[in-house]
Amino acid sequence: MTNSEARKSRVLVLFGGRSSEHAVSCVTAAGVLNAIDRERFDPVAVGITSEGQWVAPSVDPRSYSFDGDQLPSVESHASTVQMVTRHDASTETITRLVEIDLDGAPIADLGHVDVVLPLLHGPFGEDGTLQGVLELADLPYAGAGVLASAIGMDKHFMKIAFEAAGLKVGPYETVTARQWGSDRGTALRRLRRLQLPLYVKPARAGSSVGITRVQEWGQLDDAIAEAQRHDPKIVVEQGLTGREIECGVLGGRGGSEPRTSLCGEIAVEGETGHPQFYDFAAKYTDALAASLSCPADLPDEVTEEIRRQSVTAFEALDAEGLSRADFFFTVEGEIVINEVNTMPGFTPISMYPRMWEATGIGYSELITELLELALERPVGLR
Repeated sequence: MTNSEARKSRVLVLFGGRSSEHAVSCVTAAGVLNAIDRERFDPVAVGITSEGQWVAPSVDPRSYSFDGDQLPSVESHASTVQMVTRHDASTETITRLVEIDLDGAPIADLGHVDVVLPLLHGPFGEDGTLQGVLELADLPYAGAGVLASAIGMDKHFMKIAFEAAGLKVGPYETVTARQWGSDRGTALRRLRRLQLPLYVKPARAGSSVGITRVQEWGQLDDAIAEAQRHDPKIVVEQGLTGREIECGVLGGRGGSEPRTSLCGEIAVEGETGHPQFYDFAAKYTDALAASLSCPADLPDEVTEEIRRQSVTAFEALDAEGLSRADFFFTVEGEIVINEVNTMPGFTPISMYPRMWEATGIGYSELITELLELALERPVGLR
């Protein structure tokens, strides 16, 4: 091993996962693995199947894309990858990756890990569960910690945190599986207090998976059933008339203030067949479904206020590393926060890296920045 190789940080790139955003995570991993600075980092890719098995991918993850007839996925193997953590004589924690067969016999030592880039979207990856595993292993990782990940994944508790921080949220109601199953009449009366159109969403999902726009009350039951296919807990939001504005947040180096990108705007093209909101296809598979502009054409004072509120939202969740804050700028001139994504879409064409590109930090540099932030952050309580 040369001195240059010895100085590289070994990065475990985790992708796939058990959520409905599995394919998005795969394409995110492709973008990152193609762009990561290999002069500074030595990436090792590990995929997580839809059933939760950790595997050394049989397909080069750099080839994943949304092109073609089938969404990319991590396939099951006759072997699995495990993290093995131990303390050496100096009490330093060392974590290695080991590939074993299904009977537990070792196949290969895949080497040590310095830092983890968890490119997982949705439950069982972005919601604090994986972050807890990495905390127990004393492994540095990019992005939000356990609590921020959990709150940031749950649209109900996220809104509570925003309101506590003084941010304006739109009218909404939360319905749990128990409430819908045992007292549907009361739940419906609460929902009827909202004004059409409504957006019915899984409470703990992303990438617009499972979301339905309800324009008539007769559509509500089917919309709730669709959301509950992805999460038994749902959030129903009253539609707002206005522009969809996003802002990227990047943690500050050395304990400094979080940084914000220029604002970006999403405009969904109504004639393309998409249901008048930024759905999965508009985000990832239909290049003509939406236009993304950055910087957004906004008055300077509105831009600065959205950037300020993006930091407020980041800190309300106790977030770290990165986030993307989504707002509505209404026809009445109000700024209403919709949600924060603690692991936003990170494909090269996703809004988060595009906003930072416009702000002056390129895709490869942004990956480096996230890993450097992770490496400088202490493990454990902080």
